[in-house]
Amino acid sequence: MSREIYTCPYCGQELKPWATPEMACWSTRVQYVCFNDNCPYFLKGWDWMRSQFQVNASYRHRFDPVTGETGPLPVWSKDAMKNGIIENQENQCEN
Repeated sequence: MSREIYTCPYCGQELKPWATPEMACWSTRVQYVCFNDNCPYFLKGWDWMRSQFQVNASYRHRFDPVTGETGPLPVWSKDAMKNGIIENQENQCEN
């Protein structure tokens, strides 16, 4: 069974399926996130967050396949949230 391929609008890299944390307010169990550490959206996010909120954080591009919503996924390091990457998504449910 094949799955749909989503790409990042900022770098063109394939988005990876990511398990939404249980305490999150999103209703979707799986979202797609750009985990490219060289993505310009992620790289520029460090300066933007510092200038706007005086915090050492950035964000990654996130896509919800159920609602079609896109938005930032806040991160505090380049490895933050990577533990939620789903490597074998064929066995997962998207909602």
